Amino acid sequence: MARWNHHPWVRCLGSWIAISLVCSGMVVLQTSQAKDLLAPKEQDTTEVGVTQSPSFDKQQQGVPQSLFTWITMAKGYEVEWDTFGRTGWYAQDPRLKPVEPGAVFPAETPVVYIVFEVAPLEDPAQFAVQWFREQPGGSLSHEGVGKDVLEVPGHERYGYLEMKRSGMRWEPGQYVAKLFIAPLGQQPFHAANQVGTMRFTVTESASSRTPAQPK
Repeated sequence: MARWNHHPWVRCLGSWIAISLVCSGMVVLQTSQAKDLLAPKEQDTTEVGVTQSPSFDKQQQGVPQSLFTWITMAKGYEVEWDTFGRTGWYAQDPRLKPVEPGAVFPAETPVVYIVFEVAPLEDPAQFAVQWFREQPGGSLSHEGVGKDVLEVPGHERYGYLEMKRSGMRWEPGQYVAKLFIAPLGQQPFHAANQVGTMRFTVTESASSRTPAQPK
Protein backbone atom coordinates (compact mmCIF):
# COMPACT_ATOMS: atom_id res chain seq x y z
CA MET A 1 0.00 0.00 0.00
CA ALA A 2 2.91 2.37 0.76
CA ARG A 3 4.45 1.70 -2.67
CA TRP A 4 1.09 2.43 -4.29
CA ASN A 5 0.86 5.85 -2.62
CA HIS A 6 4.35 6.75 -3.81
CA HIS A 7 3.74 5.63 -7.38
CA PRO A 8 4.51 8.55 -9.84
CA TRP A 9 1.13 8.16 -11.56
CA VAL A 10 -0.68 8.53 -8.24
CA ARG A 11 1.32 11.67 -7.40
CA CYS A 12 0.45 13.18 -10.81
CA LEU A 13 -3.22 12.36 -10.28
CA GLY A 14 -3.18 14.06 -6.88
CA SER A 15 -1.53 17.15 -8.33
CA TRP A 16 -4.08 17.32 -11.15
CA ILE A 17 -6.95 17.08 -8.66
CA ALA A 18 -5.46 19.84 -6.50
CA ILE A 19 -5.02 22.15 -9.53
CA SER A 20 -8.61 21.44 -10.64
CA LEU A 21 -9.98 22.39 -7.23
CA VAL A 22 -8.01 25.66 -7.21
CA CYS A 23 -9.21 26.54 -10.73
CA SER A 24 -12.81 25.71 -9.82
CA GLY A 25 -12.58 28.04 -6.83
CA MET A 26 -11.27 30.84 -9.05
CA VAL A 27 -14.13 30.35 -11.53
CA VAL A 28 -16.73 30.45 -8.74
CA LEU A 29 -15.10 33.56 -7.27
CA GLN A 30 -14.96 35.34 -10.65
CA THR A 31 -18.57 34.39 -11.40
CA SER A 32 -19.81 35.76 -8.09
CA GLN A 33 -17.85 38.97 -8.61
CA ALA A 34 -19.27 39.38 -12.13
CA LYS A 35 -22.82 39.01 -10.83
CA ASP A 36 -22.20 41.68 -8.22
CA LEU A 37 -21.23 44.16 -10.97
CA LEU A 38 -24.61 43.93 -12.73
CA ALA A 39 -27.02 46.79 -11.99
CA PRO A 40 -30.06 45.39 -10.16
CA LYS A 41 -32.41 48.04 -11.56
CA GLU A 42 -32.54 51.01 -13.90
CA GLN A 43 -30.02 53.69 -13.01
CA ASP A 44 -31.11 57.27 -12.46
CA THR A 45 -27.77 58.71 -13.60
CA THR A 46 -25.65 57.02 -16.25
CA GLU A 47 -23.33 59.81 -17.31
CA VAL A 48 -19.73 60.04 -16.19
CA GLY A 49 -18.79 63.68 -16.61
CA VAL A 50 -20.58 65.50 -19.46
CA THR A 51 -21.83 63.63 -22.50
CA GLN A 52 -21.09 65.55 -25.69
CA SER A 53 -23.56 64.82 -28.47
CA PRO A 54 -24.43 66.67 -31.69
CA SER A 55 -27.05 69.40 -31.80
CA PHE A 56 -30.07 68.91 -34.07
CA ASP A 57 -31.06 72.59 -33.88
CA LYS A 58 -29.46 73.58 -37.20
CA GLN A 59 -30.02 70.99 -39.89
CA GLN A 60 -28.84 71.01 -43.48
CA GLN A 61 -31.31 69.86 -46.09
CA GLY A 62 -30.45 66.39 -47.33
CA VAL A 63 -27.99 65.69 -44.49
CA PRO A 64 -29.38 63.08 -42.04
CA GLN A 65 -28.97 63.57 -38.29
CA SER A 66 -28.15 60.20 -36.71
CA LEU A 67 -31.06 57.97 -37.79
CA PHE A 68 -33.29 60.99 -38.41
CA THR A 69 -33.98 62.07 -41.98
CA TRP A 70 -35.34 65.25 -40.41
CA ILE A 71 -36.44 66.25 -36.92
CA THR A 72 -38.11 69.42 -35.62
CA MET A 73 -40.05 70.86 -32.70
CA ALA A 74 -43.60 72.03 -33.28
CA LYS A 75 -46.84 73.02 -31.55
CA GLY A 76 -48.63 70.06 -33.12
CA TYR A 77 -48.73 67.64 -36.04
CA GLU A 78 -51.03 66.49 -38.81
CA VAL A 79 -51.38 63.02 -40.31
CA GLU A 80 -51.03 62.72 -44.09
CA TRP A 81 -51.61 59.33 -45.67
CA ASP A 82 -49.50 58.29 -48.63
CA THR A 83 -51.38 56.79 -51.58
CA PHE A 84 -50.33 54.35 -54.27
CA GLY A 85 -51.67 56.52 -57.09
CA ARG A 86 -55.31 55.56 -56.63
CA THR A 87 -57.87 57.27 -54.42
CA GLY A 88 -58.60 55.24 -51.31
CA TRP A 89 -55.52 53.02 -51.58
CA TYR A 90 -53.44 53.98 -48.58
CA ALA A 91 -50.03 53.00 -47.34
CA GLN A 92 -49.69 51.41 -43.89
CA ASP A 93 -47.32 54.12 -42.69
CA PRO A 94 -48.92 57.59 -42.32
CA ARG A 95 -46.82 60.64 -42.97
CA LEU A 96 -46.62 63.20 -40.14
CA LYS A 97 -46.45 66.92 -40.87
CA PRO A 98 -45.34 69.34 -38.11
CA VAL A 99 -47.71 72.22 -37.34
CA GLU A 100 -46.12 75.60 -36.52
CA PRO A 101 -42.56 74.30 -36.22
CA GLY A 102 -40.08 76.38 -34.26
CA ALA A 103 -38.03 76.63 -31.09
CA VAL A 104 -39.91 79.35 -29.14
CA PHE A 105 -43.16 78.54 -27.35
CA PRO A 106 -45.51 80.48 -25.02
CA ALA A 107 -45.68 79.38 -21.40
CA GLU A 108 -49.30 78.19 -21.85
CA THR A 109 -48.36 75.67 -24.56
CA PRO A 110 -49.74 72.32 -23.33
CA VAL A 111 -47.30 70.11 -25.26
CA VAL A 112 -44.16 70.73 -27.27
CA TYR A 113 -43.91 68.04 -29.94
CA ILE A 114 -40.74 66.63 -31.48
CA VAL A 115 -41.79 65.32 -34.90
CA PHE A 116 -39.36 63.27 -36.97
CA GLU A 117 -38.80 60.98 -39.92
CA VAL A 118 -36.27 58.13 -39.95
CA ALA A 119 -35.12 55.64 -42.54
CA PRO A 120 -37.36 52.53 -42.53
CA LEU A 121 -36.32 50.45 -39.51
CA GLU A 122 -35.60 46.75 -39.87
CA ASP A 123 -36.26 46.16 -36.17
CA PRO A 124 -38.44 47.97 -33.61
CA ALA A 125 -36.66 50.71 -31.64
CA GLN A 126 -37.26 53.05 -28.72
CA PHE A 127 -37.04 56.80 -29.32
CA ALA A 128 -36.92 58.85 -26.13
CA VAL A 129 -36.51 62.42 -24.91
CA GLN A 130 -35.64 63.90 -21.54
CA TRP A 131 -35.74 67.66 -21.09
CA PHE A 132 -33.96 69.92 -18.60
CA ARG A 133 -34.09 73.56 -17.57
CA GLU A 134 -30.91 75.39 -18.58
CA GLN A 135 -29.35 77.37 -15.74
CA PRO A 136 -27.37 80.63 -16.06
CA GLY A 137 -23.94 79.79 -17.40
CA GLY A 138 -25.18 76.90 -19.53
CA SER A 139 -25.39 74.18 -16.87
CA LEU A 140 -28.47 71.98 -16.74
CA SER A 141 -30.74 71.34 -13.80
CA HIS A 142 -29.80 68.17 -11.94
CA GLU A 143 -33.33 66.77 -12.12
CA GLY A 144 -35.00 66.49 -15.50
CA VAL A 145 -38.30 68.30 -16.01
CA GLY A 146 -39.85 65.30 -17.77
CA LYS A 147 -39.35 62.39 -20.17
CA ASP A 148 -41.21 60.51 -22.89
CA VAL A 149 -40.62 57.23 -24.76
CA LEU A 150 -42.04 56.06 -28.10
CA GLU A 151 -41.73 52.53 -29.49
CA VAL A 152 -41.50 52.63 -33.28
CA PRO A 153 -42.31 49.31 -35.02
CA GLY A 154 -40.06 47.99 -37.76
CA HIS A 155 -40.46 49.41 -41.29
CA GLU A 156 -42.14 52.61 -40.05
CA ARG A 157 -40.66 56.02 -40.80
CA TYR A 158 -42.50 58.68 -38.80
CA GLY A 159 -43.02 59.37 -35.12
CA TYR A 160 -43.33 62.07 -32.49
CA LEU A 161 -42.37 62.65 -28.86
CA GLU A 162 -44.34 64.74 -26.37
CA MET A 163 -42.81 67.20 -23.94
CA LYS A 164 -45.69 68.11 -21.60
CA ARG A 165 -45.67 70.99 -19.16
CA SER A 166 -45.46 69.89 -15.53
CA GLY A 167 -48.09 72.32 -14.20
CA MET A 168 -50.57 74.89 -15.45
CA ARG A 169 -47.83 76.53 -17.50
CA TRP A 170 -44.17 76.21 -18.39
CA GLU A 171 -41.63 78.14 -16.38
CA PRO A 172 -40.19 80.70 -18.82
CA GLY A 173 -36.55 80.20 -19.74
CA GLN A 174 -34.20 78.06 -21.79
CA TYR A 175 -34.57 74.27 -22.06
CA VAL A 176 -32.42 71.46 -23.44
CA ALA A 177 -33.93 68.22 -24.75
CA LYS A 178 -31.70 65.14 -24.87
CA LEU A 179 -32.64 62.55 -27.49
CA PHE A 180 -32.03 58.80 -27.20
CA ILE A 181 -32.39 55.80 -29.52
CA ALA A 182 -32.21 52.25 -28.14
CA PRO A 183 -33.30 48.73 -29.10
CA LEU A 184 -36.39 47.36 -27.40
CA GLY A 185 -35.59 45.93 -23.99
CA GLN A 186 -32.67 48.26 -23.26
CA GLN A 187 -32.69 51.16 -20.82
CA PRO A 188 -33.65 54.06 -23.12
CA PHE A 189 -32.14 56.88 -21.04
CA HIS A 190 -28.62 55.44 -20.76
CA ALA A 191 -25.88 57.90 -21.72
CA ALA A 192 -24.56 55.43 -24.34
CA ASN A 193 -27.90 55.71 -26.20
CA GLN A 194 -27.92 59.52 -26.39
CA VAL A 195 -27.71 60.66 -30.02
CA GLY A 196 -28.23 64.42 -29.88
CA THR A 197 -29.77 67.49 -28.27
CA MET A 198 -32.27 70.20 -29.14
CA ARG A 199 -32.82 73.55 -27.43
CA PHE A 200 -36.03 75.55 -27.07
CA THR A 201 -37.19 78.70 -25.31
CA VAL A 202 -40.36 79.26 -23.29
CA THR A 203 -41.55 82.87 -23.16
CA GLU A 204 -44.19 84.73 -21.19
CA SER A 205 -47.49 84.96 -23.06
CA ALA A 206 -48.51 88.24 -24.65
CA SER A 207 -51.39 88.62 -22.16
CA SER A 208 -49.11 88.28 -19.13
CA ARG A 209 -46.68 90.89 -20.51
CA THR A 210 -49.41 93.45 -21.22
CA PRO A 211 -50.34 95.49 -18.14
CA ALA A 212 -54.01 95.61 -17.27
CA GLN A 213 -55.79 98.72 -18.52
CA PRO A 214 -57.63 100.84 -15.95
CA LYS A 215 -61.41 100.73 -16.27
